Amino acid sequence: MAMAIATATVTGNLTAHDRQILAAVNGVASSLSFVGSGFIVLCYLLFKELRKFSFKLVFYLAVSDMLCSFFSIIGDPSQGFFCYAQGYTTHFFCVASFLWTTTIAFTLHRTVVRHKTDVEDLESMFHLYVWGTSLVMTVLRSIGNGHGHLGVWCWTQRGQTWKASTEDVFVAGGGCGFVVHFITFYVPLWGAILFNGFTYFQVIRMLNNATRMAVGMSERGYQLDSRVDSMKALNRWGYYPLILIGSWAFGTINRIHDFIEPGHKIFWLSFLDVGMAALMGLFNSIAYGLNSSVRRAIYERLDLVLAREAPKMVPWLIENQRPAAGKRTGFLENPRPTLATYFDH
Repeated sequence: MAMAIATATVTGNLTAHDRQILAAVNGVASSLSFVGSGFIVLCYLLFKELRKFSFKLVFYLAVSDMLCSFFSIIGDPSQGFFCYAQGYTTHFFCVASFLWTTTIAFTLHRTVVRHKTDVEDLESMFHLYVWGTSLVMTVLRSIGNGHGHLGVWCWTQRGQTWKASTEDVFVAGGGCGFVVHFITFYVPLWGAILFNGFTYFQVIRMLNNATRMAVGMSERGYQLDSRVDSMKALNRWGYYPLILIGSWAFGTINRIHDFIEPGHKIFWLSFLDVGMAALMGLFNSIAYGLNSSVRRAIYERLDLVLAREAPKMVPWLIENQRPAAGKRTGFLENPRPTLATYFDH
């Protein structure tokens, strides 16, 4: 009886079927993020022309997303050790992921708004800032946590022991675990969102002013082209802060709901929490990684492959189109093929 009560408090009011659905959602979404991030990593390693400082930061972001997605896949609240492993590794790499987005925003702001050219000299500081902060946040998370709120979706399934009794709240890591978890993850997360939003707002405003000045000094035909190109870039940058908001808004709401009503979980909110958080890597790979430079590098490689393989394919095509001795040629010699032509072979 005591075991049943403990199990119920850990899993809230979610049934075994609900947890299986959440596990499947987490697995599928994390796999998509893993593939998307892995594609960006592969492009960086294969295409030397992409190894510029700006895309190097995107590469570090993709590596963090890829590892976060990988460890998220292996986590399951029903498997204690794997859930613990998922909890701390995903915490580390997810924090690293959104911290890398702040370095990208900082680099863009320093280059465009402040007109500085020393951003490449700051790479070692970026690594210290991202990996050091992620490590500190992960270590602090273990304080008073009792292994509660573990992992991208272990967070939504474990650590719900707050209903047992008032005396057990801090012992089981409920209230204290919630506060620590919120401070070590959601406070840096929303700090990064606010920083990125403010930074990109300044960059967009700066480029808008520069575009208006260029338009006023240029011919009309050039005005339209430059304005279209600028608006494309501005629209793309405007989406960057929305990625973190879209990925973690439901998670934030779910954590607050768990604190207010412990043991009473809302399935659809947990569904959106797990799914959107696990898709963060895919969103980042599309927004940050699939830019014009990456597409151009891919198109150039495809052109080289086609140029190399096409001459080999032409003789093969000609040979296969030659009529066999005493056999009708069908399409080559009969401009109006009959039904028998299609079944000649």
